[in-house]
Formats: sequence, C-alpha cells, structure tokens
Amino acid sequence: MTTGSAPAASAGPHGPATRPDMVAVGTIVWLASEIMFFAGLFAMYFTIRSVSPDLWSERASELNVPFALINTTILVISSLWCQLGVFAAERGQPSRTGGIMEIGKWGMREWYVLTYLFGAVFVAGQALEYAELVHAGLTLQADPYGSVFYLTTGFHAMHVTGGLIAFLLIIGRSFTAKRYTHAQATSAVVTSYYWHFVDVVWVALFLTIYVIK
Repeated sequence: MTTGSAPAASAGPHGPATRPDMVAVGTIVWLASEIMFFAGLFAMYFTIRSVSPDLWSERASELNVPFALINTTILVISSLWCQLGVFAAERGQPSRTGGIMEIGKWGMREWYVLTYLFGAVFVAGQALEYAELVHAGLTLQADPYGSVFYLTTGFHAMHVTGGLIAFLLIIGRSFTAKRYTHAQATSAVVTSYYWHFVDVVWVALFLTIYVIK
C-alpha cells in the first residue's frame, strides 16, 4: 500500500519546479560583477572631473547632444524589440508563423534580428561621433576629459558589440536547430538580461556625460 502521492517522483531527475535556472543565475552573478566594473569607471569620471571643472565646461560644449539623444533612443528602443523576442522565446516560438509583414505573428528570430539592427546602428552612430570629435581635436591623448570620455563610452561600445555577437549566435542557432529546445529559449532569455544591462548603463552614461555638464 502506498501512502504518498507522486509529486517528488514527477519532478524527475531535474529537481523541483521551483529550482532556479543555473544559466540565468550565473548570468545575473556575472552582470553583478559588470556593475562593479562600470561603477569604477563612473568613479574615475567624477574624480577626474572634480579636479578639472574648467576643462569639463570647455570640452562638454563640443559634444553633439541632439545626435547622442537620437542614438540613445535607438538603443532604448532596441531593448523593447529584445523583450518582445523574449516573450516569443518563452512561448516556444522561434520564428514567425505568418508573413513578414504580420508583426503580431513574429517569433524570437524576427525580433532579435530587429534588435541586432538597432544595436548595430547605435554602434555605427557612436563611431561617427568619435570621428567627428577626433576631427575637432578631442582624442584619447588630448587631455583628461578625452581619456575619460573614450574609456567610459568605449568600454560600453565593446559590451554592446559583444551583445551583437551573442544575438548573431542565437539567430544562427534558430536556423540550424531541428527543434526549438528549452536550452535555446534560456540562451535567448539570458542574452536579453545582458542587453537590458548595457542599455541601462548607457542611459546612465548619457545622463552623466551629455546632460549633467
């Protein structure tokens, strides 16, 4: 005679349903270390700024704030597309179920391709801004302002580029895999964590560098 129900057995070898996904937990822990990295960059920025206020006032006037605002908006919107891709991944829809113009039937792949395009435009816009500033005489070696500006925004651009590479890998896997697995959906979700992170960091950088002059 059995005296217990089978919830423990139904959990199988994967443990209870409430067990956190280790990939997601690992990604969150890693992003926490990235927060400390960028916190160090912000501390460096404000420290050097505090000892050279006149230089900051002079150099900040050379920044193209409207252009940076447009570029920032592009990156923020890309996070929206990314999240819509996450919703599709969570419901197990790797690609569209209708025509390309039927946006309501898009899957993870279509939304992530759009995210990638917006992210690539952001990086291209930042490269264009760098070219204009260098032409105006603001280089990495010019003065403390130039050093801090390129270090903070440059490291962020490297992180965005890393995110773009991750999107390419996920999109590529959606074409080559025979079926859409839980592992693929998890990869898509944790990549969104990273993308939202670089988005929030950039908003903080934009406010610090372009707005608080």
